[in-house]
Amino acid sequence: MEEGGTPGGWIKVVHLLVLSGAWGMQMWVTFVSGFLLFRNLPRHTFGLVQSKLFPFYFYISTGCAFINLCILAPQRAWAQLTFWDASQLGLQILSLTLAAVNAHWLGPRTTAAMWALQTVEKERGLGGEVPGSHQGSDPYRQLREKDPKYSALRQHFFRYHGLSSLCNLGCLLSNGLCLGGLALGLQTL
Repeated sequence: MEEGGTPGGWIKVVHLLVLSGAWGMQMWVTFVSGFLLFRNLPRHTFGLVQSKLFPFYFYISTGCAFINLCILAPQRAWAQLTFWDASQLGLQILSLTLAAVNAHWLGPRTTAAMWALQTVEKERGLGGEVPGSHQGSDPYRQLREKDPKYSALRQHFFRYHGLSSLCNLGCLLSNGLCLGGLALGLQTL
């Protein structure tokens, strides 16, 4: 750190690179790769890819949030925090918490629920098709209507998947707001 409690040049560079790298990764995984993979891979292959990709993604998000928090926390005395400093720290704590919850709790439970769903689907000869490729009635809807166990498993999966998605969007929003704040304060950076 330089005099006056402000971080040195390299610390600023690391902070900006880690924050922007995390946000870029989150944007790519959330809005690009997931949709491309979903529309172009067979259903069960998509699930397999996501089950391998997401643990790394969640742990990298957690690590980036932790690094940024470690950079931000010692910059100023807690009693002298400005609104922006406190907001940025709060956003990084939120990002760290949500990413950790995804990595340690929601991600594994979502994956376990997906494997249970896929087991039932494989027993019925489903899962090898690319979404949207079937003609006629939806075989997954028919399976939900006929098999209460499958319907319950699907609800279980979507509950965890929805919570995981909300945590992911929270991390994305937190990092985006931090980047926006940094961009607005470029003169002081």
